[in-house]
Amino acid sequence: MPKTCLVTGGAGFIGCAISPLLAKHFDRIVAVDNMHPQIHATFERPAALHEKVELIVGDVSQHETWETLLPNMKPDVVIHLAAETGTGQSLTEGSRHANVNVVGTTQMLDAFVRHNAIPKRVVLTSSRAVYGEGAWQDAKGQISYPGQRSRAQLEAKQWDFPGLTCLPFEATRTEPRPTSIYGSTKYAQEMILKAWALSFDVEIGLLRLQNVYGPGQSLSNPYTGIVSLFAQLAKAGKVIPLYEDGEIIRDFVFIEDVANAIFRITTGTIPSSEAYDIGCGSGTTIRQLAEIIASIYEAPMPIVNGAYRNGDVRAAAADISRTHTDLGWMPEWDVRRGVMTLCNWIDRQL
Repeated sequence: MPKTCLVTGGAGFIGCAISPLLAKHFDRIVAVDNMHPQIHATFERPAALHEKVELIVGDVSQHETWETLLPNMKPDVVIHLAAETGTGQSLTEGSRHANVNVVGTTQMLDAFVRHNAIPKRVVLTSSRAVYGEGAWQDAKGQISYPGQRSRAQLEAKQWDFPGLTCLPFEATRTEPRPTSIYGSTKYAQEMILKAWALSFDVEIGLLRLQNVYGPGQSLSNPYTGIVSLFAQLAKAGKVIPLYEDGEIIRDFVFIEDVANAIFRITTGTIPSSEAYDIGCGSGTTIRQLAEIIASIYEAPMPIVNGAYRNGDVRAAAADISRTHTDLGWMPEWDVRRGVMTLCNWIDRQL
């Protein structure tokens, strides 16, 4: 029987990366994307989007998009990528994030019911931002959730929580406590989809992605991530500025690994409706990242500038052991190899 896959936000960075994998498995693939100029420098179809994918330009938060789309297709599987991202940006454009991430999700689900087009499975790419600062542990092994760092704390340059060590995020252990509007909307997406899927007997696959990077990401979007930003600065011979004290920790996961994880949960068995963490599995400080990139371009060494962003978390890294056990997925790219590959790609673009 022919199989149809709908991918929201399907012309974006991740959508393009998964399209060749989906093309081998599904008979029909439809991508709906609003082609936002913050992501797409031009309104043209991305060259990286597989030729088999049908691209429909539309906004998932608009009723009319679904009225146009669903009479012409009944998806077996939906991969819900469409989202407004950007931790800092969400503090000043909260309505935009809530409209796309929350209302866009509910518009989609309402439309599935309205058109009798309920899929067998929905896969959501959520975010590590749902955890906020996550869990921290003291010398006696006691675990606590210190929560969001206040503006006063950041202005005083109190970057860490005294006496505490951060623990890696893991969906069955770490409580979601988002510290940004963006993170809050992603957690809302998860809760909405889980409630809806249980009611309509739909399989749900949730992936909480760490910091995704790699060839194909937007180089014009200021919220696309620090890996490409650092690379462009170093390529230009500029000093890479390090926020806080340079010891912010992130889990950088390469786009190819992310695409493989999404494909696995889209086409394989989903053992649990609980979220799965997708990351490299270890933390890298932004100083370490910047030094790798500066050495590639023989740029000046990075310098700490003491600046900070409200809503940013101090440390974020994933425990991927459960993801490996349940989904059979493991990342194949380490940070150094991935960064070198991204820099080689950037050199061909600029």
